[in-house]
Amino acid sequence: MRQLLLLRHAKSSWDDASLSDHSRPLNARGRMAAAAMAEQMRELGLVPDVVLVSSSRRTLQTLEALQPIEGGPLVEVMDDLYLAPWPRLLETLKRVPGTARSVLLLGHNPGMHGLGLALMGPAGAAVGGPHARRLAEGYPTGALAEFTVAGPWSQLAEGGGRLVRFLAPRDLPEIAA
Repeated sequence: MRQLLLLRHAKSSWDDASLSDHSRPLNARGRMAAAAMAEQMRELGLVPDVVLVSSSRRTLQTLEALQPIEGGPLVEVMDDLYLAPWPRLLETLKRVPGTARSVLLLGHNPGMHGLGLALMGPAGAAVGGPHARRLAEGYPTGALAEFTVAGPWSQLAEGGGRLVRFLAPRDLPEIAA
């Protein structure tokens, strides 16, 4: 079994109207949430071999908050992931080397939400329990979905993932407090 981690960037700042969307940084709440999610990932033993990350400033800053990642994964910064729709995200995942056991995809909505729903498929959504219901409701900033995937990355398709967990920053004690 392979592991796929879908992480939406943390909350970004809208304070500087002169910045392009691509250049917007994380705000203070986003930095705190990203650090809390990083700690939660470490506690859960979620360690990717490959990290695919959008080239936007907020996704790169979210990735910075995850550092250091155990094992020093291969990190690929990709312009093509910036605001990518879910079919493009899926096609990107299909090109992951077959040797990768675990992949972290760090991107944006609505693509991340669409990809999560597509991977669950209608059957997974129907039997997926509380995590599936929460994912179906939306994909907040800083949220993480963990899927198991059977078969090679090159054959990943709609309905090809089993949702293991869905966590949002508000679920974590240091953020909820």
